[in-house]
Amino acid sequence: MAAGRETRAKADTLTARWKMQWHRARVGLRKSAVDYFRGDGSDWIAFAGLLLTVPVLAALTLFDSVWCSPAMLVLPIVAGGLLLRPASLLGLYAAAATALIVESVRLGPYTEGPSRVTPGVVLVVAACGFFGLLTAQFRSRVGVPWRRGGTMLFDLRERIRVQSKLPKLPQGWHHEMALRPAGGQSFSGDFVVAARTNGGRTLEVVLTDVSGKGMDAGSRALLLSGAFGGLLGSLPPHAFLPAANGYLLRQDWEEGFATSIHLVLDLDSGDYELYSAGHPPGLQLSAGTGRWEEKSAEGPLLGVYDGAQFDSVKGSLRPGDVLMLFTDGLVETSDRDIVEGIDRLTGEADRYVAGGFHGAAWHLIEAVAKDVNDDRALLLICRESSAHAR
Repeated sequence: MAAGRETRAKADTLTARWKMQWHRARVGLRKSAVDYFRGDGSDWIAFAGLLLTVPVLAALTLFDSVWCSPAMLVLPIVAGGLLLRPASLLGLYAAAATALIVESVRLGPYTEGPSRVTPGVVLVVAACGFFGLLTAQFRSRVGVPWRRGGTMLFDLRERIRVQSKLPKLPQGWHHEMALRPAGGQSFSGDFVVAARTNGGRTLEVVLTDVSGKGMDAGSRALLLSGAFGGLLGSLPPHAFLPAANGYLLRQDWEEGFATSIHLVLDLDSGDYELYSAGHPPGLQLSAGTGRWEEKSAEGPLLGVYDGAQFDSVKGSLRPGDVLMLFTDGLVETSDRDIVEGIDRLTGEADRYVAGGFHGAAWHLIEAVAKDVNDDRALLLICRESSAHAR
């Protein structure tokens, strides 16, 4: 009985140790895989897996060269160009070249029948290897593995989205923002930054249109949105656009201008000021008359010359009034001038006067500029009447 208990204890101990070792191996493998796909770890896992596929493909080719062509060696080579670093990639290429030599010797001269290692197969494999090596060297030079590049682009897009988030407004106010990049891309040259200042009593919103469109302007929009967000609320309203203009000039971009409109709204009284830097005018709907009025402020483009002056226009939002700010992609195209575009926009916006503007921003872009190949942005700020308040 004592011997049996010792045997069971020994077995339990071995089992426990085996489970512990297996757990550590799984954790280590999982950590290595996570680090690899984040771009922080070694590529030995991918290298080992691809290296093993080379002799497997070579064996299949020797077994049945009709169904498994020698050209199938391009599969691990292409995958290696995406997954491996240049040093590991050269090792994979050496293994693939060895497999081609073995296949050529075992299958015989290509003149004796089909499915042999022909010069065309060698050229295809070599060409894939060459372009894979160029891709790997480019990634190594940039320092961003391909598996991390998509995540970085996603992070950039989310940063722009978060920075463009409008602050919550007190009861009786409603706002919404809709943004549509050119060509269905994820990046836009239009962005908005907003903050509540003066103890929360004032809403400041800056809508900016960076020169260019889509992904070409997305990186500059990200940089400017961060800078403008830092300036907003840190300076008096009249000093914001001059400071933004100076910042843009210091970047010395080849295509570095931008248009911008800066709203300063008193949430207690509804009084506001609009500052513009070459931007399309704002539109205010008066609940009393049911008519839209343009609010045009004077100011040059940002990033054109130093010492620019930006004059404001004043107004007031009463209960039921709506203020609409937008970028030129919404109202101006190659075959339609801005006056015609504004008329069309206000005509579509009149459909929402009776029922309220909740959810209207996205639908207005859809109705007015659905297929326009330009970035489009629309901001609505409504002072709700008792009939529309929620």
